[in-house]
Order: sequence, then structure tokens, then C-alpha cells
Amino acid sequence: MNTNKTIVAFVYDYDHTLCTTDMQNYSFIPSLHIKPAEFWSAANDLSKRENMEPLLAYMYLMIEWSKKNQLPINREAFVQLGKDIEYFPGVETWFKRIDEYGASKNVEVQHYVISSGNKEIIEGSSIFQYFKEVFACEYMYENGQAVWPKSVVNYTTKTQFLYRINKGVLSLSENDKVNASMPDEDKPVPFQNMVYIADGETDVPCMKTVRSNGGIAIAVYDKKKKKPAKRLFNDGRVDFLCEADYSEGKQLDIIAKLIIDKVAPADQLYRLHYQQEAEQK
Repeated sequence: MNTNKTIVAFVYDYDHTLCTTDMQNYSFIPSLHIKPAEFWSAANDLSKRENMEPLLAYMYLMIEWSKKNQLPINREAFVQLGKDIEYFPGVETWFKRIDEYGASKNVEVQHYVISSGNKEIIEGSSIFQYFKEVFACEYMYENGQAVWPKSVVNYTTKTQFLYRINKGVLSLSENDKVNASMPDEDKPVPFQNMVYIADGETDVPCMKTVRSNGGIAIAVYDKKKKKPAKRLFNDGRVDFLCEADYSEGKQLDIIAKLIIDKVAPADQLYRLHYQQEAEQK
């Protein structure tokens, strides 16, 4: 174990947390010449009619409706959709700013996304470069064309990715490693060093997992739609409630830096304890 290195992981939902709406609403759905409500209603109807996982329903419709509209269904086309994503204030400067603050405290800050949106669209976004890993819904491609869902991330399966981050097992194919026993002192990102930031009730399992293991959960909200996040706070699901303004000096920025201030010395004590245990054996 490296006793000099503290890692703090900020883990984010994406839609309505970093960006202002569902990522498909910016470019993809308008390219179909319909309104977002029509697309999501159709996906919901398909899910109910076929007793189908809702995320598989929307992924299916993305392909089928693209074909009907003679739109490309290759990875490059989906990635290109990420260029038009709009973010909450301060998001595009947040990551570098928090990284630099962490470094000033001898902390390595890592950023992760766990999202039910499209990984390909996230890859095309301006902030993709800052994430150590993105766990999201993704297609498999044959001959360059999307043919099948390769990964589906719903509100309950989201929790598995927290354990992957905890153990440093980021490849989806390494199930044996993520399920294998690992001493707490060997886990690169202890749960108490995690901060989970999200906006709604579908994130409750992740919020509970992080908080029950000593980490911090933050609910963020669009100032026009505060009720869902406020409910999470009032129900004791999260530690903090903040407007989704990531600008320097705003409440979210202040809380994130205070968390780094708190975690750094606590983590050093945690690691020193295990180091002394090993020395005495």
C-alpha cells in the first residue's frame, strides 16, 4: 500500500446532474423531427407493452427510429451527438479546478460517471477527457453499425460500479476480480473517500451504498425543479442539497473542497493504521 497517496473519487450521474436534460434531447431526438416527450412516451409504451427493461426500450428505439429517418447508427454518429450537450453553470471548469485543489492537499482526485445515458454520446462531450472511467449504456457494433446493447446501466445495477471503483476493477469483463475478496487496506478507493453527486430517486441505491460505507452523497437540482432533490434531502437520503451550479465559490464548490480537506487527514490515519498492523505481524 502507498501510504502517501490519498484518492478522492467524485462519482456523478450525468443527465440532470452535469447536463441540463436527457442527453438524447439535445441533438438526437430533434434529428427525428419529433419532440422529446414523444420519444420518451414511445419508449415507455414499448417497455410496458413488452414487459421490457426501460433502458433497452429506448436503446431499441434509437436504432429503429434512426433507420426509419435514414440516420447513421454507427459509433461516430452517436459520439458526434455529444458536441451539443449543454451543462449547468461551472461544469466545464469544475474538473480541472477540483483536481488542482486536491493536488494542493496532496490528494489525487478521480472523476467517474455512472449513467443510464449513452456512453457514446458522453464520449463526444467536452468533459469526457476528465473522467477516469464512464459506466453507461453502450452498443455493440458489427461492420460499424450498432446491432445490440453491450452494456445497460439501470438504477439498481449502478451500485456494482461503485464496487468496481472501490477495488480498482474497471473492466466490465473482470467479474471474478470484482467479486473476489480483497482486504480493505488494498482497495485503492475506500468508500469513505467517495462523493456521489446526482439528482433523483433512481440514484438512491448508489447514495445509500456510498453513505452506509462512510462516503458522502450530494443531491443537486435545477433551480426550476428543486422538489425531487429536496425530497431526497428531507428523507435523509443525502448529506447535502445544492443547486447544480459548479462555479467557483458556489455552495457545491465549497462543499467539495471541504470534503477534500476532511478526507485527506482521515485517509492518512486510516492507511497508517493498516501499515502499523502489517508491521506488527
